[in-house]
Amino acid sequence: MTTFPRLGAPGVFTSPYYPNHGERLRSQFVPDEVVNPHIRFPTLAANIRARRGRKVEINVPIFRDVNTPWPFKDPNINYDLHDYPEDDDVRNGAAKENHIYMDAMVFGMGSCCLQITFQAKNINEGRRLYDQLSPLGPIMLALTAATPLYRGYIADTDVRWNQISSSVDDRTPEELGEKPLQNDRWTIPKSRYAANSTYISQDPQLRPEYLDPDLVVDEELKAKLKEGGMDDLLATHFAHLFIRDPLVVFSEDLQSLDLDKTDHFENLQSTNWQHMRFKPPPHDKDTGWRVEFRPMEIQITDFENAAFSVFLVLITRAILSFDLNFYIPIAKTTENMQTAHMRDAVLDRKFYFRKRPLPERRPHKHSASNSSVNLSGMNNGVGVGGGGGGGGGNTNGVSHTHTQQQHHQHHHHLGPSRPPSPMGPVEEEYCLMTIDEIINGVQQSSSSSSKTFNDHSSEFPSVDPTDPPNDHDIPPSTSKDNKEGNEFPGLIPLVESYLDSMNIDVSTRCELNRYLSLIRKRASGELWTPARWIRQYVRSHKGYRGDSVVSEDVTWDLVRAVERIGCGEGVVVGWLDGLGGSGGLDEGRGDGLGGDGDGKRRREGWEMLGDLFDCGDLLEEE
Repeated sequence: MTTFPRLGAPGVFTSPYYPNHGERLRSQFVPDEVVNPHIRFPTLAANIRARRGRKVEINVPIFRDVNTPWPFKDPNINYDLHDYPEDDDVRNGAAKENHIYMDAMVFGMGSCCLQITFQAKNINEGRRLYDQLSPLGPIMLALTAATPLYRGYIADTDVRWNQISSSVDDRTPEELGEKPLQNDRWTIPKSRYAANSTYISQDPQLRPEYLDPDLVVDEELKAKLKEGGMDDLLATHFAHLFIRDPLVVFSEDLQSLDLDKTDHFENLQSTNWQHMRFKPPPHDKDTGWRVEFRPMEIQITDFENAAFSVFLVLITRAILSFDLNFYIPIAKTTENMQTAHMRDAVLDRKFYFRKRPLPERRPHKHSASNSSVNLSGMNNGVGVGGGGGGGGGNTNGVSHTHTQQQHHQHHHHLGPSRPPSPMGPVEEEYCLMTIDEIINGVQQSSSSSSKTFNDHSSEFPSVDPTDPPNDHDIPPSTSKDNKEGNEFPGLIPLVESYLDSMNIDVSTRCELNRYLSLIRKRASGELWTPARWIRQYVRSHKGYRGDSVVSEDVTWDLVRAVERIGCGEGVVVGWLDGLGGSGGLDEGRGDGLGGDGDGKRRREGWEMLGDLFDCGDLLEEE
């Protein structure tokens, strides 16, 4: 699970028990003992608080259920504490109405996630992957949504990203724009944990219009980097990261400046937590150029985590093989990251995405004939050779989670095979799409008969329609989608075309198809996100009172169910006609999902899991 549901809730949530409100965190919800005792971590929390001049403020919209008090004012916030100066925060309005309030770094940085680091063959390939994977961040965040519970309440969001962003936000009131600039150098629009703000590839497909017009850069530092030989894009990237102060500095590092070490660089680089990270190699190590993809949420089962890891590896191979272009303006990716937080965004929201990712050119004349890929219909009927990409990448890249075989037919060539710089209005290059359209393709999704979340609406308590809606209960965007000319083929069809060009044995291809099937169905709504299932599990529990509160009894049963799912105990998931079947339960166990001993309820619960985790024989009966 991404977070423990009752971290910071009233009662005992640690073993052994420790009192809250210690010197290091000064949190009224969690004890200091939940923080790693290494000096770096309590120092990090203290320095963020000291730089801000107050504790961090994390406010997550609460899910409004039938009995949720409205307006919601958290009854568990103590406004009468006077032990530390930061105790004034709540009296000064830190806790927002209708929100779940949290006040310590642990509520964000204590989360679990799925991050993947890719090894690039050189700096150019690393820069290209950094750029092309960036627009995919919000899509994969929404697809892996798994965080609907905080501090013993149901949230009206599905993912963790903004909570972590707030938990390490060290900006001062001046940098936040709350006060006029006097002591600080600039107003900074984003936390140091945020969506990317730069593109760095020297790709002719990168247009100036894609760049962030509001980017804050240390111009003096940028000039020094360029003077030292760094190109403008990369100098801008690092000059943007270095607008931040270091959060933790070890005293021994200040005794002398050792130019043979990169400790000071890594100190700032590693505390800029953007959704992509470009990782230069240390000068004394042969680690190569790496790119880290950071937004995905941890999943309940190993199968899901493997599926998303392998899927992302295959996307990188398709990007380099087909010279794919996913560029959209950075501002739209930032907007997409916010959209990904919405409840059930995977089906109910639309995201800005590029309409035509394929280069409009013929295959390179030197491409091996046995590597040609049939992508007709994906790009105005123009086929694209698997070896004709000019992205500078063959397929010898290695991920930390997956090793990709080398194939001689997939060498690429720089130079004349690269597409010309794009022309025409940038606004015509992208449009709003559903995640189903982005993953499965515009044509497939429009004709899909997959289930949607609404198909299950009768299984769970519904919100009183006479109640005012939640802040996030708004219809999908009604702005003009600009779908004219939208021929997006879908990420999975692109990956499948790449696989078709490879000499892969049948067994491996079948295993890959199982992974792709999960992602395809997650995008279409046939399978649920973990966030959807967790929220509905809580709401259907016999001990839930419809008031958005996740009690200790509900938490116990939820965590036990998640543990059993993850361990493959008790769940039988069929693989019928490639779609999966209904679930079952060993009636002798007597420990159903709802914890109520009712056999029918248990069977229905496991059938729900069978629909959610369509993972073949991964989860087997003991």
